[in-house]
Amino acid sequence: MGMTIAEKILAAKCGKDSVRPGEIIMAKVDIALANDVTAPLAIKAFEEIGKESVFDRERIALVPDHFTPNKDIKAAQQCKIMREFAKKHGIVHYFEIGKMGVEHALLPEQGIVVPGDLVIGADSHTCTYGALGAFATGVGSTDLGAVMATGQIWLKVPSSIKFVLKGKKGRFVTGKDIILHIIGMIGVDGARYKAMEFAGETLKELCMDERFTICNMAIEAGGKAGIIPADDITKAYVEGRAKREPAYFYSDEDASYEDTYEINVSELEPVVALPHLPENVKPVREVKGVKIDQAFIGSCTNGRITDLRQAAEVLKGRKVHPDVRLIIIPATQQIYRQAMEEGLFEIFLEAGAAISTPTCGPCLGGHMGVLAEGERAVATTNRNFVGRMGHPRSEVFLSNPYVAAASAVAGEIVHPEEVL
Repeated sequence: MGMTIAEKILAAKCGKDSVRPGEIIMAKVDIALANDVTAPLAIKAFEEIGKESVFDRERIALVPDHFTPNKDIKAAQQCKIMREFAKKHGIVHYFEIGKMGVEHALLPEQGIVVPGDLVIGADSHTCTYGALGAFATGVGSTDLGAVMATGQIWLKVPSSIKFVLKGKKGRFVTGKDIILHIIGMIGVDGARYKAMEFAGETLKELCMDERFTICNMAIEAGGKAGIIPADDITKAYVEGRAKREPAYFYSDEDASYEDTYEINVSELEPVVALPHLPENVKPVREVKGVKIDQAFIGSCTNGRITDLRQAAEVLKGRKVHPDVRLIIIPATQQIYRQAMEEGLFEIFLEAGAAISTPTCGPCLGGHMGVLAEGERAVATTNRNFVGRMGHPRSEVFLSNPYVAAASAVAGEIVHPEEVL
């Protein structure tokens, strides 16, 4: 019997001809990463092991992005620990303020992660890199500390679920709507410890930015990994930026899947995930009229240039509602520069939005947009759990950038066509 792309990558990393779901393996890691929240704990675990040096200073990435620029003394201390560790061990991929970005947008952009990699990160949204045809998953900081010392990790090979995307996207429908629809369909535990493999004709019209969004939220369905086999779009993205030679893996025709779902994308429309779970998905039209206090466009889910262009399309020539705060955060310095050069910042500023240097900030209720009691926000982020963006009695509605921008203008959740 054949193997899935996830099984093939894991087999290659543990030096076997084949692996099967449920098998425990010891695999070689290509890239290990951590941020300012998770790195200090991983560093402590590494030091307790007693190793004098990391397994490979070119295969570890440390990115201060969650509470940076430092929001308080504790955040500054966290970053100091990571900065000093990076300097001590000569970590090549350490990104200081002014060079950093939201980690899961930054690493692919910089060519640090390439197709065929096994990526282990002390952050649950490490699954984002599956959009490149890599196997990427989040782990705890202690596991990451062990990886930094040994370059290896033990994993249980996951079974795979296949999602076949058919049809063409309608106006204002994005990759965010596709993955929210899937999460709404199978639930937040519907893919628990499974590899979510995406296939089908619709992929041909999904740019890399949308693919990153889809794989980013695999964890919101409980997935161990989200993965999209590389095609010409992937190769065009990787060419010229990859710092290592890519390896391309593809599922066999007779590969075994635990489940297979077909989604007719032509039937989808923009959706919103209501508080307090990403599975509470409804069409935007059914949520129309919900008043909001804040709109946030950014994060590792939707802070890329395609997302900012979509927001600008809605905001051009319009003003943010006087009762709404609109916060826009490009995910990396490169995206920041590109948005500025394309004139998107002028559109945002004229509309009355606030623009920030790259940071995760508002997504996790860290800073740069924390919600007060009773406030509601529309956000292009990935989670809307209780207290996710601030006060436990605040509410977060997840959407695509079109919807977030349109709602910021209307002062309430609306379909983009009502603003345009």
